[in-house]
Amino acid sequence: MAEPDDGVPLQIHPCDAPHVAAIREIFNEVILTSTALFEYEPRSHETVRSWMEMKQAAGLPVLGCFSDDRLLGFASYGPFRPFAAYRLTVEHSVYVHAECRGRGVGRMLLKAIIAEASRNGLHLMVAGIEATNQASISLHKRFGFTHAGRIHEAGHKFDRWLDLDFYEKRLSAEADASAV
Repeated sequence: MAEPDDGVPLQIHPCDAPHVAAIREIFNEVILTSTALFEYEPRSHETVRSWMEMKQAAGLPVLGCFSDDRLLGFASYGPFRPFAAYRLTVEHSVYVHAECRGRGVGRMLLKAIIAEASRNGLHLMVAGIEATNQASISLHKRFGFTHAGRIHEAGHKFDRWLDLDFYEKRLSAEADASAV
């Protein structure tokens, strides 16, 4: 188990309805200050609550990294595309509270969400990363993700065009055999 700078052990466990406000805080800071989310407007409490309910109803994980009861970051995945042939491919996200970046939280969350996808028999994980986000790109490469392509000028935020890079990681051969 990793520890933040204050020595309190970090733990990974599922998020639930009581964590909606903390998730919303993290989402909104990322939306307002970075290009990690190609959104302009902060998310309402209702929007994040509905997002959480949808994840739970679909059996999709929302994993949090906690120090005591404080949510430091979260990770989740969902369908890559809404067609049956993509059912074993997921796109994931990892978001870390601004005060906790660079302290191993993202690393713990990415490791946990990969393990969750593997346990669930998924075949491929995809990450969509803004092309200049070197911290996220480096993190994903450390976990074996490889560059799969770029969409040029996919988004526009902060008065500039943003390229979107895709990274992929094959999870297991077991998913191949059980899915056919």
